[in-house]
Amino acid sequence: FPGLADVSISQDIPVEGEITVPVGSHSPDEDYSTLDEPVKDTIMRDLKAVGKKFVHVMYPRKSSALLRDWDLWGPLVLCVSLALMLQGGSADSKDDGGPQFAEVFVIIWFGAVVITLNSKLLGGTISFFQSLCVLGYCVLPLTVAMLVCRLVLLAGAGTISFIIRLIVVGAMFGWSTLASTAFLADSQPPNRKALVVYPIFLFYFVISWMILTFTPQ
Repeated sequence: FPGLADVSISQDIPVEGEITVPVGSHSPDEDYSTLDEPVKDTIMRDLKAVGKKFVHVMYPRKSSALLRDWDLWGPLVLCVSLALMLQGGSADSKDDGGPQFAEVFVIIWFGAVVITLNSKLLGGTISFFQSLCVLGYCVLPLTVAMLVCRLVLLAGAGTISFIIRLIVVGAMFGWSTLASTAFLADSQPPNRKALVVYPIFLFYFVISWMILTFTPQ
């Protein structure tokens, strides 16, 4: 390459194109992360999210809030609360209610997992944890029914008490079933919705039966 001998290294050689890296102005919000916020703000934000999901369950409507921002904190709290109220609270030191608690806990979570797998096998379009979130949050009406039944049982366990508990549990059972199907049914193929709704019906029916037949020890 004889031509290169006449080129000096210190000579300015023109370069086409832009070789500088543009640095655009960005707002402070782009650098903000949830890792930088105080713990109090994080807890309050999560509590508000859980509260909004409770509102969606008690007032079911066409909304994707439970599916878009799913979490398992609400279902866990409802499951533990329901299991604690169903364990009986026996005063006998030999029976601390442990088996009853474990039974309720396993029935709720195992039933929710089975329904979710059934939904996925039938061609459901929602994810595994989205389905668990909806089924768990929709236990809220039955948890309220359990609380009312405990209060009614404090006044006695006669015929009138049973009728009141039957009405309350029946109403909350229908509420839980309708709320869950309102969120889950639309995610299934039209010709398979009945195959998805039927296990949901059985799931909440078993929980309702446990609440209705509960008698404090």
